Amino acid sequence: MTNPSATPRVAQIGAGHWGKNLARNFAQLGALAAVCDPHPDTAKREADANGVPGRTVDEVLADPSIDGVSIAAPAELHAELALKAFAAGKHVFVEKPLALTLEDSRAMCEAAARAGKALMVGHLLQYHPAFIRLLELVREGAIGSVRYAYSNRLSLGKLRIEENALWSFAPHDLSMLLAIMGERPATVTGGGSSWVTPGLEDEYRLDMTFSGGRRAHVFAAWLHPFKEHRLVVVGETGMLVFEDSAAKAEDKLKLYRHSVTWKGKVPEAVKAEAETIAFPADEPLKQECRHFLDCCAGKLKPRTDGQEAVQVVETLLRAEGRLAPAGG
Repeated sequence: MTNPSATPRVAQIGAGHWGKNLARNFAQLGALAAVCDPHPDTAKREADANGVPGRTVDEVLADPSIDGVSIAAPAELHAELALKAFAAGKHVFVEKPLALTLEDSRAMCEAAARAGKALMVGHLLQYHPAFIRLLELVREGAIGSVRYAYSNRLSLGKLRIEENALWSFAPHDLSMLLAIMGERPATVTGGGSSWVTPGLEDEYRLDMTFSGGRRAHVFAAWLHPFKEHRLVVVGETGMLVFEDSAAKAEDKLKLYRHSVTWKGKVPEAVKAEAETIAFPADEPLKQECRHFLDCCAGKLKPRTDGQEAVQVVETLLRAEGRLAPAGG
């Protein structure tokens, strides 16, 4: 059993574009035990940069002193690596998406439960202090009942050739929107267009409906003239905006107390000045890594656990029409 007073030891599996950032953060938290990567030069570079050995996955899984693994590998390998890790008695952090199928996603959850180990998924924006504050305000009723919400994740590049804009960008947005709505969507529809790589959508639009007539949508694209990462939540008595792409911290989270009045039978919008909402100045990735270490130590349950990630994967598949309406 992990000693809750000691910092858990974590091995980084995959040290490429994103994995190197995870390795750096776990090292800064005093938790990095090893780096694994199928490319020896990459493994050595990141291992040396963080003062740990480069090791194979099998060596890491056989080492009883390593408590958990952080997986930043191609999504089609997530299930295989995670199942091996659970069988070896390790806690698992895996980057989004959890897996590419519901079968693999559910198998990972079942393996975690059998092993009694944490399964945490890298829905990074759930660990952004601005989003955490926004979610608190929604749940406190600061804007009344939610009516609709949307999230735009747009930029020019990085152009992918292995996954479309929906699977590359939208998991973050879906994770936030499902947390805000607090339930599985009743309906999911979506569609996109392929302009660069045939058969791989460069832009994708996803629409969801929820109980009480509430709606939400996501627009994700890497063919867009400028970067925009914006989440808008419209409620009965106010509106919240989380704009992660804003340059200044004070512009990232705003509350608008706009309202509607009636003059006879005619509705009229009453605008209000935006209110800046304060939030802690913590780095989201560092918070995410720290949260995983706390889960390894048995102090917390993952905020973005396997079941939460299964809902995200299911919604992605429903958007592409690959699941029946009931999610079967």
